[in-house]
Amino acid sequence: MNGFTSLSVILPIINETRSLEETVAIISDTCPPEAIREYLIVYCQRTTPESVGVARGLAARLGNRCVLYEQKLPFIGGAMREAFDLARGSHVVMMSTDLETDPALIQVFIAEARKTPDDIITASRWISGGGFKDYHRAKLLFNWAFQRVFAAIYGCRLTDLTYAFRIFPTALVQAIAWEELKHPFFLETVLKPLRLGVRVREVPAWWKARSEGASQNPFWYNFVYLRIALRVRFRSPERLWRRPTEVPPTCPPGHTRPPRTF
Repeated sequence: MNGFTSLSVILPIINETRSLEETVAIISDTCPPEAIREYLIVYCQRTTPESVGVARGLAARLGNRCVLYEQKLPFIGGAMREAFDLARGSHVVMMSTDLETDPALIQVFIAEARKTPDDIITASRWISGGGFKDYHRAKLLFNWAFQRVFAAIYGCRLTDLTYAFRIFPTALVQAIAWEELKHPFFLETVLKPLRLGVRVREVPAWWKARSEGASQNPFWYNFVYLRIALRVRFRSPERLWRRPTEVPPTCPPGHTRPPRTF
């Protein structure tokens, strides 16, 4: 069993400024200080200078508890994959930086990870205690339908497989061979663990529309999610792991360890 000792929080940025600062402030205010190992702020060439400026200000204030990293792989999936390999905490949280994922829920993730450190704890908007605010009615219906389709394909009772808000054992995400680079990566992060027999538990969460910047996730991406869902479903579990000696080519200098064994 991999016990919980500390958390790495991944925060990808494109055009977030105020919401980035607020996200870090809420996590810092609601979580035990010793539980947060680091904030991994990942930016790219498309990130606005204003966002990078705010991130640098946070790094100056938080010291070694805030890591700034310019991604090498493209798109949001590439950002998350590289951040997984940088994480130094026993567990890692995947979330957004635009307040569509509630930073106050991190304390719940930590409490659940302490109880069952080998599980994935994922947020669900569809169970009692969760919900949507200012979500387009047609999109809501499609979202509900997609969740049912994916759950049926995988024979599971999960209700929100596409929501990109969950906590993982770091050893697990560093041992899986990820392949998606765009938003379907978020679905991949729950489907591959399911195929590998990892237990996934849900906690309720509320979603609300971002108040800053523009979404980078067009709704039609939901249809592309079917590709990774079917591919993973019919692939042998052995092919979902990284090779034992593989070192990610995108790791920064000095970061040369192979993935940990889960």
